[in-house]
Amino acid sequence: MLKLLIGKRTLIQIAIGLVIFILVYQYKLSLWYLVLAGAVTGVVFGKVFCRWMCPMGVVMEFMMGLNPDQKFRQMYQYHKLGCPIAWIQGALNRFSLLGIKVNYSTCKNCGICDKECYITALEPATYSLYKKGKDNPAESFTCSKCLKCVEACPNGSLQFNIGQNIK
Repeated sequence: MLKLLIGKRTLIQIAIGLVIFILVYQYKLSLWYLVLAGAVTGVVFGKVFCRWMCPMGVVMEFMMGLNPDQKFRQMYQYHKLGCPIAWIQGALNRFSLLGIKVNYSTCKNCGICDKECYITALEPATYSLYKKGKDNPAESFTCSKCLKCVEACPNGSLQFNIGQNIK
């Protein structure tokens, strides 16, 4: 079920982004309610707003798709600097109720998860989902829980579940 949702993430982001856009601009919903909703979802899911709900995130993903080289991936990271929801959820990423769990007993060390993760692509010396001794990118401020790593894992060693990483 989760892999199906991950595969439809862009459609989900477009739908939720359009609803948010309409609520804010058509119905004049205060941005404070949006920030509050972002904080609540951040406590539960971590930093999901940027890649699952944000109207601006839809535009940025479209731009990345036009030329998906490293410069666009870096630009995707830096556009979030002005967003208070990205700040709140980024700070809550490490402490959120749901996180990406790594089961090292079933991990085959194939590295496919790291190849799919944009954070490890930007900083491979610091982050890895499967290599012990490196920081987990799913707990970093910039991880927006796109869950491509979970989807790509061929044997299900990565899961989006309650709790911290299995060590």
